[in-house]
Amino acid sequence: MFPIWLSGIVFTSLQSQIYTLFVQQGRSMKRIIGSLEIPPATLGMFDTASVLICVPIYDQVLVPLVRRFTSRAKGFTDLQRMGVGLLVSVLSMAAAAIVETERLRGLGAMNIFWQIPQYFLMGTAEVFFYIGQLEFYYEQSPDAMRSLCSALPLLSTAFGSYLSSLILTVVAYLTTMDGQDGWIPAEDIDKGHLDYFFWLLVCFGCVNIPVFVFFSVNHLQKKAA
Repeated sequence: MFPIWLSGIVFTSLQSQIYTLFVQQGRSMKRIIGSLEIPPATLGMFDTASVLICVPIYDQVLVPLVRRFTSRAKGFTDLQRMGVGLLVSVLSMAAAAIVETERLRGLGAMNIFWQIPQYFLMGTAEVFFYIGQLEFYYEQSPDAMRSLCSALPLLSTAFGSYLSSLILTVVAYLTTMDGQDGWIPAEDIDKGHLDYFFWLLVCFGCVNIPVFVFFSVNHLQKKAA
């Protein structure tokens, strides 16, 4: 279970960008509609909206459809559900990188609503990964340790946030060693390359997926009592 738990740390390091660099990206985009200025942090509501939309679609549409092919009551296994979440989180980072590349070309002329897909994709990833993760630890943990193992997702969330900060710190240090502004300048991200950082996270996610698949395939399922 430990390698599978580690994959959750990488997932959270990607997911935590919706509270940090996604907001920073939004600040440098066109946010004025008429007389209304849109706070960039409010785009996070599309992450929540994605969860609210995807949960009933998953339960009422996707599970019955997949159940026809797998003959499983839940449609997907918990590990399959987590794997889909990992994949969609990478797509969210890729969408953020593409938006940032286009934003840098226009230098602020890009509307902030172009961020909606990356928020929506990350919310979809959360539906698949976090719920699958909770069910996996509860069902696969020893009976006497179910409460303890159910807390493992929270622990991976904490470590994922630390990993995100560590990656950001290392990248900022390495990209400013030559006296340049670096990928993520503190004052003006128009002078940096936030898109490179997002693509770096895409690479981390792409490495994480095959590792997760390898250990998932070799995981021995707990025998029913």
